[in-house]
Amino acid sequence: MNHDLEKIISGLKLEEKASLCSGLDFWNTKSVERLGIASWMMTDGPHGLRKQKSDSGQVGLNDSVPATCFPTGAGLASTWNRALIQEVGEALGRECKAEKVGVILGPAVNIKRSPLCGRNFEYLSEDPFLAGEMATHHIRGVQSQGVGTSIKHFAVNNQEKSRMLIDAVVDERSLREIYLPAFEIPVREAQPWTVMCSYNRVNGTYSSENPWLLTTVLKEEWGHEGLVVTDWGACDDRVEGLKAGLEFEMPGNGGITDRDIVDAVRAGTLEEAVLDGALKRILELTFRVLDNIDPEARFDREAHHRLARRVASETMVLLKNEGSLLPLAKGRRIAFVGAFARKPRFQGGGSSHMTPTFMDDALAEARRIAGSPIAISYADGYSLESEASDPELLAEAKKVASEAETAVVFIGLTDRIESEGYDRTNLGIPKNHLDLLEAVLSVQKNLVVVLSNGSPIEMPWLDRVPAVLESYLGGQAWGGAVADILFGVANPSGKLAETFPARLEDGPSYLNFPGEKSKVEYREGLFVGYRYFDSAHVKPLFPFGHGLSYTKFLYSGLKTGRKTLKDSDTLSVSLEVKNSGSVRGKEVVQLYVRDLESSVIRPMQELKGFEKIELEPGETKTVEFRLTKRAFAFWSVEQKDWIAESGQFEIAVGASSRDIRLKTVVELESTASVSRVWDQNACLRDLLDLPDVGDYVRDLMGKFRGVFGSYEPGSAEAAMTEAMVTEMPLRNLVRMGGGLVTREGLALLLDVLNGRKPARALK
Repeated sequence: MNHDLEKIISGLKLEEKASLCSGLDFWNTKSVERLGIASWMMTDGPHGLRKQKSDSGQVGLNDSVPATCFPTGAGLASTWNRALIQEVGEALGRECKAEKVGVILGPAVNIKRSPLCGRNFEYLSEDPFLAGEMATHHIRGVQSQGVGTSIKHFAVNNQEKSRMLIDAVVDERSLREIYLPAFEIPVREAQPWTVMCSYNRVNGTYSSENPWLLTTVLKEEWGHEGLVVTDWGACDDRVEGLKAGLEFEMPGNGGITDRDIVDAVRAGTLEEAVLDGALKRILELTFRVLDNIDPEARFDREAHHRLARRVASETMVLLKNEGSLLPLAKGRRIAFVGAFARKPRFQGGGSSHMTPTFMDDALAEARRIAGSPIAISYADGYSLESEASDPELLAEAKKVASEAETAVVFIGLTDRIESEGYDRTNLGIPKNHLDLLEAVLSVQKNLVVVLSNGSPIEMPWLDRVPAVLESYLGGQAWGGAVADILFGVANPSGKLAETFPARLEDGPSYLNFPGEKSKVEYREGLFVGYRYFDSAHVKPLFPFGHGLSYTKFLYSGLKTGRKTLKDSDTLSVSLEVKNSGSVRGKEVVQLYVRDLESSVIRPMQELKGFEKIELEPGETKTVEFRLTKRAFAFWSVEQKDWIAESGQFEIAVGASSRDIRLKTVVELESTASVSRVWDQNACLRDLLDLPDVGDYVRDLMGKFRGVFGSYEPGSAEAAMTEAMVTEMPLRNLVRMGGGLVTREGLALLLDVLNGRKPARALK
């Protein structure tokens, strides 16, 4: 339906204009009925609809309508399955339509800087490319149903500690290469209807009033066409926010900040044209939502539950499987131990905590698959109400485990440890969970650990446990999916979207998290997650991209469409992958790029492509990738652009960042004209490879060495002299050269370097 927005805006009173820039209450927008502007609802997500049942004037965390609870973001990303994530998005969109919801708040794409962040269960990955790709398909799925998304939290919201006040201090390259691309990719490729700004400051300025973030980057560079909305309570100065590009504030505040807008316009400190520009975006979204309302919309709860089970099975990562203990043999005596087996922790705590439509029980589902209730015994092992160990529960668990041929122990993290609102303090699990594991280990060597957690944990017991399944927070169908994996109904295909460190101290942000005095410095820079572990050769507990299968995959025939290319070209990469095992399985083929000759500090390798394929036993498929300039580029702070330098790049493919199977090298030619302004503080070494002047500089350096005396080649003195001369700034050719170069000569050299005179002027 066409709407004359300019006419509508011109018909609004100033007070009405201001009122439309904030919510009516916690979840609804305001209306101006006389102009056909109706109220509509937005609700929490991102892995399931959390529509509040009762009073919209409060947050109502534990009072939501039943909806399908899919695995949380940490698990969804571990599927590495774009198409599957889009299916989840479509299902979320259908449920929103049925509940008359216009925008669902998600996906959440903040980078996992530290494993301690309390909200990591909701976030996708430590890698911006993977997070961006998953988010793009999530958004496409939801919005294909005529429902909007709100990608969050923009930007650099990587902790819960002091989240409403913290100043995240990050250098520009790290912002561009690590913390922004997970937003940039979906904004460019999927156009989320809204972007949610974060609570925190970024380099001293609140995200809610940061013109560089909200206008320069988001709107102008990336071309975002939708609305910027605050996180709930993230607004600091409403007028400055409006000027910066923040259109909409949530939740409603009784008109307090609406009056600020009116007063600013009347005082002349806010141009009404700025307000009108915000209103245009607000009304575009409003009518898009209203035009897509379908009073007859319904969704199939059973079908969505089946989808949730299929998704959950792909989120689960088989971390270890010595002796092929998994899948379990149906005829064996098996013990399930741990209260999570019957009352799972299937979602995270906080604003995404929702009411599921159904709830699978892992024990019941396993007994159904195994075919006999006698085959699987059970013991609680610990209480869900306390972290203290119960001797009676432990004794019962030991007895049950000792009488079985295999024990499956269900342990992990509780909401009290891991939730929105606060960060973890260590990588440990509750004492009663750890004591249960030790008790079972004392009587049973055939042991499988099933983990329920939203982020990495330490595993000092790993060497004594033959099989470990990371199930993350698997949603309402978690129990059925766990049973499917344990008994081989489904073949595990999840891969870690984050690095599991062996110790908290091994992580790159350990010394700079969560900061102090409302300020946190990102001193690790680019080296987040596997970028640090791989570059620093620190052995993780489990590497990024890791995940086992019940079958084996062989990689062969790595080819590139060309061996030399320009940065304006697209490089095709292909290889063959064969299922060499005896069961059908899915493999995530990962492509990493390494710059072998960079002039700037870069990580050892970076993920630039991935594909998930399914293969029958003995089947071979060709996997293809296409790499553009961005796959080879870094952000140049000087050029304010992405630069792919000339030189050699290694293309590596494998099953994880530490399981590289095939490599090849290509030669890239940069077409960028890198314009550097040379001055008297440039080092001689920087001039050696420049065309036209390189030979002149080498000759000059040879003469300059004589200033320091003559030494035996290969001696320590000769090495020292060479280093001093190479690192010498140009100004010292005049000051220390003994007349070798005059001030006029240096000025001439700088003129040549900066293109003001031709190189022949030096001869």
